[in-house]
Amino acid sequence: MSDLEPLDYRLIQQLQAQVAAALNVESQRREAAGERELARSDEQQMAWSLIATAVAGHLQLQLAAGIDVPVDRSYDERLANGVFAAMYGAGELQELLDDPEVENIDINGADEVWVRYAGHREAVRHRPVAANDDDLIGIIQAQAAHAGINARPWTPATPELDLRLADGSRLSAIMGAGERPSISIRKNRFPQMFLPKLVELGTVDEYTATFLQAAVLSRCNIMVCGSTDAGKTTLLRALINVIPSHERLITVEKAAELGLRRHPEIHPNVVEWEMVLPDAEGRGGVSMAKLVQRSLRQDPDRVIVGEVLGEEIVTMLNAMSQGNDGSLSTIHARNAVSALDRIASYAAQADGLSFEVTHSMIAGAVDFIVFIRKNPLMGGNRTVTEVIEVAGFDGERVTFTELFTPSPIHGRAERTDKSLTSERKKRLQAEGFDDAPWFGGLS
Repeated sequence: MSDLEPLDYRLIQQLQAQVAAALNVESQRREAAGERELARSDEQQMAWSLIATAVAGHLQLQLAAGIDVPVDRSYDERLANGVFAAMYGAGELQELLDDPEVENIDINGADEVWVRYAGHREAVRHRPVAANDDDLIGIIQAQAAHAGINARPWTPATPELDLRLADGSRLSAIMGAGERPSISIRKNRFPQMFLPKLVELGTVDEYTATFLQAAVLSRCNIMVCGSTDAGKTTLLRALINVIPSHERLITVEKAAELGLRRHPEIHPNVVEWEMVLPDAEGRGGVSMAKLVQRSLRQDPDRVIVGEVLGEEIVTMLNAMSQGNDGSLSTIHARNAVSALDRIASYAAQADGLSFEVTHSMIAGAVDFIVFIRKNPLMGGNRTVTEVIEVAGFDGERVTFTELFTPSPIHGRAERTDKSLTSERKKRLQAEGFDDAPWFGGLS
């Protein structure tokens, strides 16, 4: 078999079932003997041994039946890796998920796979990840069953799927809308991020990082905006990691992605929620808006909404304006100013509010909007290019101040000569932000 050919998914399933049965026998033996369950690492080590035995047994049966088998040892290894990945990973997708240079994986059917690598603008064709579309669907369904906080169905009755994989990557899938299933995976290359690292990567300069740090520490409400794959979640992680460790955080996401509970050494008191989908008959389920509302009754120091997508914005704005300071969130927008209209549009659609009312709500709730994008002047690297301060309300719409705008030389955010509002100057100054180089110090 060529390395370019996908493994037989049904064979993988057969060997997986054989190994799982052996592991179950061992588990029952340990329980009967009063022994403790195997740690996950020990179970996986035993699984490797059982997989090697199962693969060898399969090949021997093939030979005994007169069926040609590959003499290349690499096939044995691929088959064993495939079984292990099916049990503890994402099948043949696992190879791409494990590659630290992979950024995006787009699958237009089992045999049409496109991969974009870090530092490259164009995607390249990759070998198939399944023998056929049914096998591909099976791989994704297996992930949907256990990878997230809640099991998520992916069937013709529920054709849309949003999911965080075990490594933190974000998966979006749909079936039935086209001839073949479509899956996109955005790799989480930076599962942990800090502002100093963003300075090192060139995403922000030290001055902008100092400003953002002070804004978080002074409990300003911040919206991070940008287009798809601009780096919003990575920037959000860096801002979250500025928050003092003693604070209680509640995160609300459509599909859990931030993964703060994986790092209790940074934030030990974290509650992670994701939207609960209703069943096929439309019963049950918990919407983002309800989760945001519920979070306010769970004694949070801060509520973090991974991505604002609709009606939850009204609850969030009300919470921000009523003393729940320090909230962080992301939203899709083409630039910092257009984020204001996007927020207003979501609020108007949710509660039928007028344009003026929604802008009044924004003015009383949001402090700063930070825009991040792929910067063509820096080789497509993701950089913060704008920061605006929500300054007030003029009776019709939000007024704002452009604090940071794109440099004409490198496109990254640079401080303008426009002043912060007096109250926020004092708050930022108390957290170590010195704006003196621009307009003579903070008052």
